[in-house]
Amino acid sequence: MSVAQGPTPSFPQVDLPGLSQSEVDERTAAGQVNVSEDHSSRTLGQIIRSNVFTLFNGIILAAMIVVLATGQWRDAVFGVVIIINTGIGVATELKAKRTLDKLSILVASDYYAHRGGRNVSVPHDSLVVGDLLWVRSGDQVPADTRIVKTWGLELDESMLTGESRTVRKSEGEQAYSGSTAVSGLALTEVSAVGTSSYAAKLTAQAKVYKKTHSDLNEGINTILKAMTVVVVPLCILLVWTQMRTVGGFQEAMTTGAWRGAVVSAVAGVVGMIPEGLVLLTSLNFALAAIRLARQNTLVQELESVETLARVDALNLDKTGTITDGGIVYDSLTVLGEDQGLQAPPMGRQQELEQALVDVAQEENPNATGSAILQGLSSYRLSDQVGERVPFSSARKWSAVAWKEGPSWYFGAPEVLLASQKGEYPLVEAAVRALADQGLRVLMLASRESGAQEPTPSLEDSGLPQDLRPAALITCSESIREDAEPTLTWFREQGVRCRIISGDNPATVAAIAGKVKLTGDRPPKAMDARELPSDTAQLARVLEDVDVLGRVLPDQKKAIVQALHLGGRTVAMTGDGVNDSLALKEADLGIAMGNAAPATKAVAQVVLVDSKFSHLPDVVARGRQVMANMERVAGLFLVKTVYSALISLGVVLTAIPFPYLPRHITYIGALTIGMPAFFLALAPNTRRYKPGFLKRVVAFALPGGIATALVVLAMAWSLPPAMGWSLSIPSDLSQLRTVCAIVLFAMGILVLARVAQPLNSWRGVLVALFAAAGVIGAFISLVARFFAIVIPSGRSAAATLVGLIVGCAAMALSVGFLPKYLDKVLKL
Repeated sequence: MSVAQGPTPSFPQVDLPGLSQSEVDERTAAGQVNVSEDHSSRTLGQIIRSNVFTLFNGIILAAMIVVLATGQWRDAVFGVVIIINTGIGVATELKAKRTLDKLSILVASDYYAHRGGRNVSVPHDSLVVGDLLWVRSGDQVPADTRIVKTWGLELDESMLTGESRTVRKSEGEQAYSGSTAVSGLALTEVSAVGTSSYAAKLTAQAKVYKKTHSDLNEGINTILKAMTVVVVPLCILLVWTQMRTVGGFQEAMTTGAWRGAVVSAVAGVVGMIPEGLVLLTSLNFALAAIRLARQNTLVQELESVETLARVDALNLDKTGTITDGGIVYDSLTVLGEDQGLQAPPMGRQQELEQALVDVAQEENPNATGSAILQGLSSYRLSDQVGERVPFSSARKWSAVAWKEGPSWYFGAPEVLLASQKGEYPLVEAAVRALADQGLRVLMLASRESGAQEPTPSLEDSGLPQDLRPAALITCSESIREDAEPTLTWFREQGVRCRIISGDNPATVAAIAGKVKLTGDRPPKAMDARELPSDTAQLARVLEDVDVLGRVLPDQKKAIVQALHLGGRTVAMTGDGVNDSLALKEADLGIAMGNAAPATKAVAQVVLVDSKFSHLPDVVARGRQVMANMERVAGLFLVKTVYSALISLGVVLTAIPFPYLPRHITYIGALTIGMPAFFLALAPNTRRYKPGFLKRVVAFALPGGIATALVVLAMAWSLPPAMGWSLSIPSDLSQLRTVCAIVLFAMGILVLARVAQPLNSWRGVLVALFAAAGVIGAFISLVARFFAIVIPSGRSAAATLVGLIVGCAAMALSVGFLPKYLDKVLKL
């Protein structure tokens, strides 16, 4: 073990020897040392495997390899989507892994331990169980310890418990790792280190990788699984059918016609897979994340953008979300002769406010003093100030003596009146009433001149026995300006908001009332210590609770689980380590920019500038993504439906496939892929409702069925009507050209239906892509690559008939099928 060198600070003398070097070495060898694991639960190899070896990639890759084996590389361009989609997924999860690997609640630094009768500087990860550890003001407690001896130690445990006030520790009490010493000094004995410490246990739970649930991805995967069941046997049947159309297996292998047969079979398979939808989903999530980043909102998991649209329960941490962590001066209330609250005599208010400023005007005022000086900024330090006793957390009061006049004492009422308890019942009642309003109550007391003046000695912590209460001063937590309008927005959007805090329930309820958490209705508050442990009972209790105080970290997680049991989609905000488990359990964890590193690491969304007012924009962006993706998902699924039905018709009637893979690539790009990209970026604030897959299927079936029937009708009727022999390549090419044109027209009709209303830029969008498809057919390079032939003569007439029939079929299917499909889907 290496011990840091340097000047040792002065510590009080203690009669405890501490561990010897041999005891330290023995415990280090036994693993009782303050070292925690620093890796997340997923390795680089696991991330790559989970994104590369997916069902979608497997289907597309297999189809691409088969096409490439035929030598028809132009028909294999659909495989590029694998590389793009896999790259987006791997990059996103690698970013999440790096964040998780950096996760640490404890800040590694050197500490002073009392070993072998002397004080030595020891690195954070060299502390062992049983060490006597000095905890000084400003130190972060590096391991769980028990207080052996204290010299006024006060800890800030807000990052662990959510309690915003400091906690004074007594001998024998526990000091948990991750808390911070704000004042005083203590000698402690290390009781738990490394993975056994409180902070390490929180970190370990937070580091467990959890994939964000996505209704959209789940719906797509359901479609892919269904297609897998259909694709494999259908692909085999398609190959067999296409071989028969070119004279059988032997003839096909001899003449090389097997290549065309295989490519035709792949055309049916590829058409059934909504490969563009998978890619567009990833890209749309990424674009939404980029847009939110411009508003100082960092999205750490792309799928969480979708979750934003589904949120209907929002759990808010008070400190850092509703309040900014600071305090503000509210008022000074004069106490009358009978010590009741009453209107002061002329000039008395100003006299007491001046005295308050004089007491607070220290060289380095604390947060309360700074708030008073800011609130009474019109006052300046008077020339009456004589001796001063500055505030200390050990003494809990401060004082000044005016050169001519009384001495003024400032502190908590229970401290200043400790020796006169019960002598001022009206004052005590007033203090309780103000505290019940969520206010921090302090007292200004006086002692007339001529009595013993306050001494500046820091060793003297005694108070005079004859102090007389003069005024009550109230301070409150500084509420964010954007809190009330933001909560109003959520309330109007039907999102149930609750404030969950480690503070006193009355205090939290008072703040909730100020920001109108529940509108005009007073918020219902409850002490979390009274909550049932059973999740089902807890879910019922939460329905009638708006504010919860004294909440422990595990309870925050349990609250989220109870809301899930009630079918809620839960978002949780927080900034402390105590919030990290709940943030991870929630459907959407939102951390403030000034949050603890552990909290930001597990959150899906980080409000970089800690502005609560960004949340409506965040939710609105999520709703835009989900509503638009539902719209375009229907567009992609139409292709899946008609491809499956056309493939089935080809198998049953043993005809050549009516188009090539490159045809479906061209048609899909102009009627689905590229238009969907623009439609997915359109403004849309519709709140998401469960049932994504059911609605998408209900939309896709009418258009898909109509398209399949029209194309199959053309493939069945044209050869005998036109005198085409499908064994002749030129005749088969003409049939495929006519069917491809009809298929393109049907695709434009479906696009027009998706893009409604058309009396805006949406109509222009549909017209542009329709024109692009027609113009592309007249460009020789495009026409050759995609095997497009302009119909002429009787082929043109057949194409015109097909277009008319297609329009009629689409109108009929859209008009009549949905009502029957709706009844079937409900069953």
